[in-house]
Amino acid sequence: MLRLASGSVTRAELLRAAGIPFVQESVDFDEDSILAPSPKNFVYQATLGKYKVNLERFGCADLPLLVADTVVTAQGKILRKAKDETDAREILRTQSGSETDIITCMIYKTPRLELIDMSVTRYFFDLFDPADVERYLQSGEWRGKAGACMVEGFCKPYIRDVRGFESTAMGLSVEILKPFLQEG
Repeated sequence: MLRLASGSVTRAELLRAAGIPFVQESVDFDEDSILAPSPKNFVYQATLGKYKVNLERFGCADLPLLVADTVVTAQGKILRKAKDETDAREILRTQSGSETDIITCMIYKTPRLELIDMSVTRYFFDLFDPADVERYLQSGEWRGKAGACMVEGFCKPYIRDVRGFESTAMGLSVEILKPFLQEG
């Protein structure tokens, strides 16, 4: 059993699918104040910030602590969570026909172990059909998603090639985490 310090429904689904028991509760961390020179630095700082506030609140003595953050990058831009539909449309336009990296950083902490992992999954997308983009925007499924991206949903038919784990792109590198659960 571990504590998932994230409100992400997708991260919870990934843990359930992997058969990893958890409780889900977290303290919020304000990512808007982060100034970072690169996407990897940004996602590391965001994860570290979440880790510090959640470790202070919950510790890791009773349950191991797991925090994670994900960032999407394409064409040299960090593509954060879209603020509104117009922002989501522009973010998706940036990814359309592009190489898109989805970077997930996670920290797993027990009294005896601290795992820090940063994994990247690279997608090569075909051009998005404008009518599909509009349907996706109207669905609202992009809300709360880093880079307005759903590789398990909207983006799936546009994937030309992928390098890395789908779980990394969905927000939690389960394949990396699982071997360390026995160590904690």
